Amino acid sequence: METVPRLSGRRAQAVRNDQLILDAAREVFVTEPTAPISAVAERARVGISALYRRYASKEELLRLLSLDGLHRYIAAADAALADQGDPWAAFAEFMRRVVEEDTHSLTLRLAGTFTPTEELYREANRAQELNVRLFDRTRAAGAIRPDVEVNDIALILEQLAAIRVHDQHRTHQLRHRYLALLLDGLRPGPAEPLPGPPPTWTEISERWSA
Repeated sequence: METVPRLSGRRAQAVRNDQLILDAAREVFVTEPTAPISAVAERARVGISALYRRYASKEELLRLLSLDGLHRYIAAADAALADQGDPWAAFAEFMRRVVEEDTHSLTLRLAGTFTPTEELYREANRAQELNVRLFDRTRAAGAIRPDVEVNDIALILEQLAAIRVHDQHRTHQLRHRYLALLLDGLRPGPAEPLPGPPPTWTEISERWSA
């Protein structure tokens, strides 16, 4: 039986510091995108020198934070596509998981504030490919109203991420309350046609251009 090698004390502490910094950066920059990087060190309770050893600049930290958000989103989409049960149930669970991960708060607060790397663009395109596959499977099952397009989903998730009150628990409750309403609105059935065309992928992705 193979065993997973244990990290040395110093390396384990470095891994813990990395996660502390990333979690703190999410809290700080979602609240105030213009905050200095020193605010992240203070929130993470690590020395500013330790932070700069890992991240050379605020922009580098923002890139990694956005990449982490993309990876969470991709994991949710992969899990939904791996679910071979009811297509609508898999899609709805995907939406709930993405809201839970709060990935779209990063889009709302950070889009256009830094220059993305090729890796970020590549992962964003990968996420979009998974979006299309999941959406097309749900549509093929007749489980989603015919006038909804795949790019509508991104802006729906951003609307939910925009819900924010002082209490974190209430924020969580309210987001899932309105997600339930929106999911009902996505189901096929008697409804007025949606006004205007859906967003394009270009309209969604170009906002990341600094």
